[in-house]
Amino acid sequence: MKYTSPSQKPIPNRRTLPREDDRFFQCMVFINVLGWFVFIGALLVFHYARPEFVSGVQTFWGIEGRQEWSKTLTMYLVGLLSLCVIISVTVLIMKRMRNRRVKDYFGINGYVLMVTAVSSLIILYFEFTAP
Repeated sequence: MKYTSPSQKPIPNRRTLPREDDRFFQCMVFINVLGWFVFIGALLVFHYARPEFVSGVQTFWGIEGRQEWSKTLTMYLVGLLSLCVIISVTVLIMKRMRNRRVKDYFGINGYVLMVTAVSSLIILYFEFTAP
């Protein structure tokens, strides 16, 4: 432990501190979990923004269903997915800064969140630009 001055507390050595007690690691985990909750919110918005499925029974009885995407909810969906990409890139940069040793764990969930959000944004882009 280092001492900065006699009146201050000693600064703990980060290398001897367990990962779960490290503030940077706790912040990184919190941001990662927040990203997944934002993605779940994007899935909920996607459910209400997409066109409704009109079955044969609905067509037979003349029940109308929305055949196009909701414009306002689609804007929220794009915003939430973009936020997911930003959060996942932030977590990946934080992991890159901290994980430098061979024994450090390789977290794949940040990559999964980023690839899923980017691919969803690409699919939405082609959905709205296709003739």
